[in-house]
Amino acid sequence: MPPISEVMRLTPPGAVRLSGILGQAVEANRSGRLSHFIVDEHSPAIALFAPEHVAANEQGDWYGEHAGKWLIAAARATVRAGDNALLGRVRHVADWLIGRQDEDGYLGTYAPTRRFMHKQPPRPWSWNGEPALRTWDIWTHAYLILGFVELWRATGDDRYLAAARRIGDLCHRILTTTDVSIVELGNHFGLSASVLLDPAIELHFATGEQRYLDLALTIVEQLEQEPANRLFSQALSGTDPADISTGKAYQILWNMVGIAKLYRATGDERFLTAARNIWQAVQKHHLTLGGGPWGGVAHRSREVFNSPGSFSPEAYVETCSTMAWIQLNRELLQSTGEARFAAEIERAAYNDLVGAQAQNGDDWCYYSFPNGPRIHTTYWRCCKSSGAMGLEEIAIAAYGVTAAGEVAINLLGPSSAALEVPDVGTVRIEQRTDYPTSGDITITVDADGAQVPLLVRIPEWAEGARCDGSEAVQGEYLRLTTAGTIRLTLPMTPRLQFTGGRNVQQSFAPDGSAVEQLVQSTDYVAVMRGPLVYAAGLIDGFKPAETVRIDEQALSESQHGDVLMAPQGRDPIPLKPYWSLGDRQDGAWRVTWLRLAPEEAS
Repeated sequence: MPPISEVMRLTPPGAVRLSGILGQAVEANRSGRLSHFIVDEHSPAIALFAPEHVAANEQGDWYGEHAGKWLIAAARATVRAGDNALLGRVRHVADWLIGRQDEDGYLGTYAPTRRFMHKQPPRPWSWNGEPALRTWDIWTHAYLILGFVELWRATGDDRYLAAARRIGDLCHRILTTTDVSIVELGNHFGLSASVLLDPAIELHFATGEQRYLDLALTIVEQLEQEPANRLFSQALSGTDPADISTGKAYQILWNMVGIAKLYRATGDERFLTAARNIWQAVQKHHLTLGGGPWGGVAHRSREVFNSPGSFSPEAYVETCSTMAWIQLNRELLQSTGEARFAAEIERAAYNDLVGAQAQNGDDWCYYSFPNGPRIHTTYWRCCKSSGAMGLEEIAIAAYGVTAAGEVAINLLGPSSAALEVPDVGTVRIEQRTDYPTSGDITITVDADGAQVPLLVRIPEWAEGARCDGSEAVQGEYLRLTTAGTIRLTLPMTPRLQFTGGRNVQQSFAPDGSAVEQLVQSTDYVAVMRGPLVYAAGLIDGFKPAETVRIDEQALSESQHGDVLMAPQGRDPIPLKPYWSLGDRQDGAWRVTWLRLAPEEAS
């Protein structure tokens, strides 16, 4: 059943070819992580599902997630790249997993007495992610549903959709006909289980069956029964995500992906409003300059949203959260067609996502830091699989076709696409450019001579942008009709970015009036050029931080797109794109934010 409320249809993976920075990243992902991490049923991440392991597993581990994440990303990569060898391995592993699926639909890694179909033991207040028994069973099944659905889309083999449906039917039966509630099944007051929202709606989209939509709505209703986790109502009322449940960024964002899909499935504007509210709060208060959600300030967990207004250049960016943020923007882009959502995908992709991947395509950072070293994580860590998934989102979001039949260029950079447009036929489109190093982009559109309505996203930072010599409005789609070539010119002047932390004491005077006093203020400066964040390695070869005085004339650039910052009273500091710094090697330092010298007392 087609979605009801979709303004822009994004492109299937095989319709787009990426080059440049993003193209190199996705190809490294395919030939690296996706080709090496899992190859058959003996790979450790799949061997978890072997009967002998399952029978003995009394733990509350989450490691089963890797199977579904790999299926999602690898299935897309096979279509995008036409990689039949990888497809063969994906199908082999999926077939082996289906062979392990229980008659009732269960396909997890837990011993029978520990499975989600049973009432859970009392659980701790796991605000910091403290593990509890049977915590992640639904989580693993959620990813497996998405993986099987994605493989069904890639192959047309109904066996994979049937496996996903069996899981969905089991979840529907347990949550709608027994006394088991979604809030009892996961950490963070049920957030790590309620992510089932997303795959439930995907099953509804794939099959058209109402019971899967009913399952999603049941999950929302059960969440509302947990005072600490009234996700939908709190999002609808404008509550900051740091104050919802435990503030766990990855899981809140994944749940909001499901909420956004509920809007597409039902047309109920409340779901879109809730998703927009969370998006606005995250975009305003909870993103690094590189576009990834961040946490880890003060006493809070590394993986939860910081309180609004807090800032630290050493804060944590979890790659899982970056992936989920890209997915939320993808959903909102489809539902609204608004350029700002594509802009956030581009910013996150070029900076915090690619910046977390190693050159070999195998290694990833679990956490990244605006100011701090690259730390490549170990075999099992969640973010290695999430990063691989995130990269396979990029080609899908790069182009779109609106409900009005307009071809949209959402992401800028060297690429090509073949899109099916109603009343026009196949439209072939190509971007020839060195973007984001250069702001000169040549766009060729070919539809066998037919005129094509075209939308070209103009970045909000591109002051003075021009298309074929005419001025273009920043932050919006440029609308035009063409059957040939257009030339886009985006000024790429380096620009200073300012932020800071404020500590304000709030109280009331005897007459009841509000009293505020600024206790401490720390200001920082960073540099962007185009969509790219710039950073230094260790300053002067040994310092992890620096304090500077600076003015608007402090920046200059080389012909290769590097930037030189010349603060007052010290030697210039060379800056390179954040994603590329240190050749993406483990241990390489990146210093994005420089502290501004405090103003002298008068």
